[in-house]
Amino acid sequence: MEDIRRILVEPAIPGWRLIISDKGRFWAIRRRSFPRGALRAGAEPTVDADTFEEVRAVVERQEEIARQAAVQGTAS
Repeated sequence: MEDIRRILVEPAIPGWRLIISDKGRFWAIRRRSFPRGALRAGAEPTVDADTFEEVRAVVERQEEIARQAAVQGTAS
């Protein structure tokens, strides 16, 4: 099992707040809003997963969506 105390003490995902539910589910909430273009592109500011590694991967996908939206926005 993951060392939950370590995860709670360290800023495990920079820019995101990590919550572990009473059922053991991991939630990440982005500390700052995504730009509108990222939201329109499908970036989600609140995500969840069964494990820390899974939630970190989901967060990275959301950040990638936001990066791609920013690149497309500047290319217009």
